Amino acid sequence: MTEPLELRCDDRVVGSYVHSSDLAGELSPRPWLHPLRTLGGVAVTELMPEDHRHHLGVSVAVPDVEGRNFWGGRTFVRGQGPTERDNHGVQRHSGWLRRTAGGFTEELSWTADDHELLRERRTVDVRRIDDTAWALDFTFALTNTTGRPLSIGSPATNGRPGAGYGGFFWRAPKHASPPDVFTADADGEDAVHGRPAAWLALADDRWTLVFSGPDPWFVRTGEYPGVGSSLAARDRLAVPPAATVTRRIVTGIADGRLGRDEAAALARATGGGPAG
Repeated sequence: MTEPLELRCDDRVVGSYVHSSDLAGELSPRPWLHPLRTLGGVAVTELMPEDHRHHLGVSVAVPDVEGRNFWGGRTFVRGQGPTERDNHGVQRHSGWLRRTAGGFTEELSWTADDHELLRERRTVDVRRIDDTAWALDFTFALTNTTGRPLSIGSPATNGRPGAGYGGFFWRAPKHASPPDVFTADADGEDAVHGRPAAWLALADDRWTLVFSGPDPWFVRTGEYPGVGSSLAARDRLAVPPAATVTRRIVTGIADGRLGRDEAAALARATGGGPAG
């Protein structure tokens, strides 16, 4: 494993980015952010937990790119369910376009069977909001380099209702009591999962995460705490040759538990929204 890139918000270390590692193939090797911490030093990510070893802090993970698994673990197969398959892809770091303590721009190659399917440009920036919160601004742009049409899918598009995950994914720490999850007008996992919302908050007594992004949200709190975007929530996402799919997710990271009004204010302060 190479030396992680240390991320700082002013004078405080708030995270590490690992861009190259020796992960096993079944984990769909890829870069990740972990640990990420509040300004008060509380960890807000989890790496390779026992319940899902392929959950890697904060990463971009997609379970189906033309049948290749860039998520890790088993593949959901229509009519069979979760199935062990030798179909895992790898996200390989190609180079830095910018690298500082406050953020970076990176190029990556998404490959499977020694063939590149996608080329990614990833931009991550850190900025302070106030004395108790900071923002992680994360943009990824995926370009189809195969010369032919391809599509991005999910377990939902392959027959598993409600499992439209794939894209940006944040695995939060698991504690004895699950965190609360809410949006501007809905509360609880059942009410917010699979639906778009201008912002979504995951709140624990120790920390609150407020996500802003354009896609329907994939949310888990009972089984484990995690929030992700859904590139293919219900239908496969077509990517023509040389076309680029771009997403921006901005996350406000605050110490302590925020209420709805405070979370809304943090979402406004982060300036999150769709990219391009």
